[in-house]
This record gives sequence, C-alpha cells and structure tokens, in this order.
Amino acid sequence: MKRFVQALEKLQITIGILFLTVFFLVILLQIITRYLGISILWTEEVANYSFIWAIFMGAAVMVNRREHFNFDFIIRKLTGKKKVSLNVFNDLVLIAFNVCIFFLGLIVVKEFWNYTWATLPDMKMGYIWIAIPIMAGTMIIYSVSHLIHHIQSQKAKEVRG
Repeated sequence: MKRFVQALEKLQITIGILFLTVFFLVILLQIITRYLGISILWTEEVANYSFIWAIFMGAAVMVNRREHFNFDFIIRKLTGKKKVSLNVFNDLVLIAFNVCIFFLGLIVVKEFWNYTWATLPDMKMGYIWIAIPIMAGTMIIYSVSHLIHHIQSQKAKEVRG
C-alpha cells in the first residue's frame, strides 16, 4: 500500500505542477496580449480551471503529508494509546467527509458534464468538475493508508510492551 500511495502522490504532484504551469503560461499570454492590444477570450477560463485542478491535486497531497489544515495542539500533547486513538478518530472523520464529497462530486460531474465553457464551446465542464471526486477519492486512499498505519503501530506497541 505504501508504494501505491507514494506513486499516487507523485502522479498528483506532477498533475498539479502541469496545471500550475498552464496557469502561469496562460496568465503570461494574457498579460502580453493585453499589452499588445489583442483580445484572447479563452485565457481567463483556462487560467481559472487549471488553477482549480492544481489546487485540488495539491490539497489531496497535503492530506497525505498531514500538512493540510488541522489542529494539532491536542495531538502534540498526547502520547501512547490516547494519541493513536485521536489519530484514528481524525482519520475516520476525514474518510467519512471525503466519502460524502466523492459521491456528491460524482453527482455534480454527471449533472454538469455536458455544459460547455463560455469561450471554448467544444470543452465540456465535466473535465473541470471531475477534479472533485478525484481529489476526494485520493484523500480517502491517503486517509485509509494513515488509518492502517496508526492501527498497525498501536498493535506493534501492544506486542512489544
């Protein structure tokens, strides 16, 4: 599971970097063309949607690295079984939340798949919305991996001690 999680994280980082690069280049193009007095309509949409994808991929990676938004004041004060129990509880809450986001994301993708971009009518909005279930699904995988790690570390401590 650990290798799979590492490969998944690497893939998400690569996708995030790709979309941040697209975002940067499109914004640069937008600045240059405005300076030259040329109007390119699609740059704003591409910049917005590539930024959304980059943020969602980065958010999932941060959950895996435990660098996402969290309150760790209590966890830092706890030790032993209490600390593991709180970590397990946090993982279960994250899993439950992301299961909801995953299924609601699938509903949104299905509902809005055939909507089109305002400036690029050949592009479907589904390609943007699908970032939500992808993010939530990978967050579930990362949280399950953490949950397994916490349970295994607690069992190992019980065997040793």
